Amino acid sequence: MKNRFKAAVLAAVLLLLGVADRAAESLPDSICVFASEDVGAEVGVRLDSPFLTSTVDGESATVRLLGVLPVKRVALNVLETEGLCPGGMAFGVKFFTEGVLVVGLTDVEGFGKTTSPAADADIRKGDILLALNGTPLESADELRRLIEESGKDPVNILLKRGEEELETTLYPALSAEENKYRGGLWVRDSTAGIGTVTYVNAEDGSFAGLGHGICDSDTGALMPLGRGVIVDVDITGVKKGTAGVPGELKGSFDNVQRGLIESNTDTGVYGRLDELPEGLSEPMPVGLKEELKTGKAFIYTTLSGSTPEKFEIEIEKIYKDSGETKNFLIKVTDSRLLDETGGIVQGMSGSPIIQNGKLVGAVTHVLINDPTRGYGIFIENMLR
Repeated sequence: MKNRFKAAVLAAVLLLLGVADRAAESLPDSICVFASEDVGAEVGVRLDSPFLTSTVDGESATVRLLGVLPVKRVALNVLETEGLCPGGMAFGVKFFTEGVLVVGLTDVEGFGKTTSPAADADIRKGDILLALNGTPLESADELRRLIEESGKDPVNILLKRGEEELETTLYPALSAEENKYRGGLWVRDSTAGIGTVTYVNAEDGSFAGLGHGICDSDTGALMPLGRGVIVDVDITGVKKGTAGVPGELKGSFDNVQRGLIESNTDTGVYGRLDELPEGLSEPMPVGLKEELKTGKAFIYTTLSGSTPEKFEIEIEKIYKDSGETKNFLIKVTDSRLLDETGGIVQGMSGSPIIQNGKLVGAVTHVLINDPTRGYGIFIENMLR
């Protein structure tokens, strides 16, 4: 009898441990909650299980099985606002990098000799050149001038590669074609384009847009922000997208600054408006990813002039563990939008996605081989 009892207890313990392991695997590493709510109660709702409980400790919650067995520690991303004004208006971006971004290396044809100064200095595509001989670099022209003035003397370069700062020495080479010293570098210091505002916080004028970062077209690297401004843009036409050929919004930029970009991240660009735009929509509740459902939804986007319009889409699939971006698949179903654009085109990135009266996400990418479909990002990923 005693042995059977021990075996039963052991089996129960093993069963509980197995349930705990499965629960830990199914739980996210982090969840979003609103600051105005009872955080502990909200975490309990989000766990969606009568067998799991949680205790909140600062910026995390400990989840327990049956209130006893620790299962997992979940980070809490506390969202400060529940209501945001959906955007949909197009905006022009003028973006200037921190330092200069290396987009390619090239040989320097000298007098009877070909060299590769940048390659010899172990400078790589995607590196960010921050300073030369202690002088901070602000433009490609400045880099070219400093190398030219150095002559045959070596120059010390401070660069950033990923999260690491490194130093290297570059030996300029005399170009036979130009009779000037060159470093064998192709660099970029700025970019400009059209995007769409996702939301505006009417309380402080902060905004977000694009739903993805501004990346260099040659390297794919996230461009380091030195300074950035946004301006009004008047949409004057649309290049319709077809399979294999992405379309785009075409427009003219205003020269008057309307706001500043403060950060460029994988989930979008963020900044602050100088003043709230006219005709801004009323604040709308934010919908967290657990509230998102497959089925009918809408986007706000601008196809002409500067006034956003509402178009119907279908949310086809939701990827619960998809990381920062490309969180769900959308399909354009609005006949007018399909007629005018073919679906999703460049410049529509950031268009807010609305479902059941809540702001749930933004358009991020188009499927190149099917412009009627694209990806969306959870709004909570942009907010946190």
